[in-house]
Amino acid sequence: MENYTKINPDDMQRSKTILQNIHNYYHQKMVGQFQLSTSLMVTLMCNGHILLESVPGLAKTTAAKTMTEAVNGTFSRIQCTPDLLPSDIIGSQIFNYATNSFETKIGPVYANFVLLDEINRSSAKTQSAMLEVMQEHQTTIGGQEFKMPEVFTVIATQNPIEQEGTYLLAEAQLDRFLIKEKLFYPNKDEEFEILNRIEKDVFANHQAVVDIEDVLFLQKLTKQVYIDDAIKKYIIQIIDATRNPASYIGPELAQYVTLGASTRGAIALMDVAKAVALMNCRDYVVPDDVKRMIYSVLRHRVTLNYAAVADNVSVEKIINTIIGVIPTP
Repeated sequence: MENYTKINPDDMQRSKTILQNIHNYYHQKMVGQFQLSTSLMVTLMCNGHILLESVPGLAKTTAAKTMTEAVNGTFSRIQCTPDLLPSDIIGSQIFNYATNSFETKIGPVYANFVLLDEINRSSAKTQSAMLEVMQEHQTTIGGQEFKMPEVFTVIATQNPIEQEGTYLLAEAQLDRFLIKEKLFYPNKDEEFEILNRIEKDVFANHQAVVDIEDVLFLQKLTKQVYIDDAIKKYIIQIIDATRNPASYIGPELAQYVTLGASTRGAIALMDVAKAVALMNCRDYVVPDDVKRMIYSVLRHRVTLNYAAVADNVSVEKIINTIIGVIPTP
């Protein structure tokens, strides 16, 4: 830990206060879905993007709006359909007959939080246009560059059940998402509480508890969290195990893996671990920080074949096995 520089206690206290304020506001409106809360917070701290997978009606839109309200950000929602064009998202040039000139019309993508609803319903061309914006944080209209806001997070959703009229995201496109989270039905007690909150109309009150400057502060502080070389090597071993599974977990399970995680996956594991450490009021990463979000970071980066589906082998089982055989530093 030769290069370890402690974060200023005042900065650590400020980050704790910001995170607590956002957490409290989020759970005033949202019931349950604690993993989603953590994933959204980590995505925000890393200035990344998140893919949410669930059946309709599990408050994905509400969660995105609640997070936006909490940080006083701008929000836009794009409903994806097969006929959605790239220009519908990023904008285009429109001819103004009054001035006899072209004017640039900005699309809905220019916001702090962009909800890309049912991304798998848009065509491959539109998906590519959006994912390019996600990677480059800018777009070009009529030869002019337009930068995204400093805080720019795409929250994409997809329904895993419906297949008709959908276009699966390619592996290279999935890799652009920092995190993929799966949402499940609430239990009976949570659903009872949801009905009570709907009846009391708790969603009518909107009040920011922090601002965008606080979010930028969190993002800057997250980068300053120390991660030891031993933990970096641990991350690399995990990634290598997804690429060469037979050497780690044996041929019986390795036969189901067709594609392992990329270097972007290793970077994501490191960044997410730093965010988790800061959420736990630490300025250094421990191995449990890596494990805490490992499903969310790797489940969309490790590709299984059809045999895995037939034999009911999940990607989470593969990840679990890998974690079990790699020594923790």
